Amino acid sequence: MAEQAALVTGGASGMGRATVARFLDRGFGVTIADLNERVAEKTLAHFAEQGAGDRVSFVRTDVSSEPAFEAAVAHTVDTYGRIDALVNAAGVGGAFGPLTEIDVEDWDYTFDVLLRSVFLGIKHAGRAMRAQGTGGSIVNFGSVAAHAGGLGVQPYSVAKAAVLHLTRVASLEFAPDRIRINAVSPGIIQTPLIGLNEKDLEPILGTVQPLPYAGEPDFVAGVVSFLASDDARFITGENITVDGGMVAAGPQLGDMVNNNPAMRGLVGVNRGSTGERSQIKRKLGRTEPKGA
Repeated sequence: MAEQAALVTGGASGMGRATVARFLDRGFGVTIADLNERVAEKTLAHFAEQGAGDRVSFVRTDVSSEPAFEAAVAHTVDTYGRIDALVNAAGVGGAFGPLTEIDVEDWDYTFDVLLRSVFLGIKHAGRAMRAQGTGGSIVNFGSVAAHAGGLGVQPYSVAKAAVLHLTRVASLEFAPDRIRINAVSPGIIQTPLIGLNEKDLEPILGTVQPLPYAGEPDFVAGVVSFLASDDARFITGENITVDGGMVAAGPQLGDMVNNNPAMRGLVGVNRGSTGERSQIKRKLGRTEPKGA
C-alpha cells in the first residue's frame, strides 16, 4: 500500500493526467475520478505499461454529484488507506454566447462542474483528512479567465473567479487542521479542452503571451505537485498563475492601439507636454530569443 494517496478529478486527460503522472512518480497511490470511462481506460493502460498499474485506479465520477464525489473519496481511502491530496482539475468550457441568450440550464451546468464540484471536493476530502489527523493538501484549478473580463467566456470566467475566492475562504477554515488549500490558474495550455496545437497558438506567442512557447500540461502539473508537497508546507490560500506571463502583460493596450514604440523596435524618450522635444534615438531590429 502506498505511503501517500491522492485523488485527481479530471485525471484521465490533459492537465489532470499530467498531475496523476507527477504523483505516481513520487510514489503516491492515485485515484482518477473522471466522467470519460473510455479515455480513463487508455490512461490506466498507459500507467500500467509504465509499471505503476498497482498504484492507480479509476472511479467514474460526475463531480457535480455529491454522492459520486463522496464515493470517490471513500474509494481512495479504502484502496490506499488514506487521502493526502485532492486536486480539483475537472472542467468544461461550459456555456457561451451573449448573456441575454444563454439558457439558465447551461449556466447552471457550467457552475455545477466548475464550482459546485470544488465545494464538494473540499467538503468530503476535507472531512477525510481531518479524520486522519495528519493534514493534507487541496489544489483547485482556477484560470487566467478569473482575472479579467476578456480572458474567457462569461460563465466560465465568473465560475473560475469564484473558485479562487472559495480557495481563500476554505484555506482559513482548514488551516487549524494543517490542511492547506491553494489554487493554480493555467493560461492557454495545449489540452483536449481547447483543442489547439502550437501552430494555432503562434499568433499570441511572444505577444499576448510574453513567453514565446506554448503551454504544456506538465508545466501546470509541476506547480500542482509542488503545492501538494512539503516544500509548500507554509503556503495556503494562494493562487499561482501558470500562463506564460499573460496576466502580467495585462490587456496589452499598447499593442492593440499601436502606441507602444518598443513593439515597433523604437528607442527614445517621449517628453509629453513639457515643451521639450521628444526623441527617437534609434530603431532596433527584432531578434528572436535563443533557447526557448
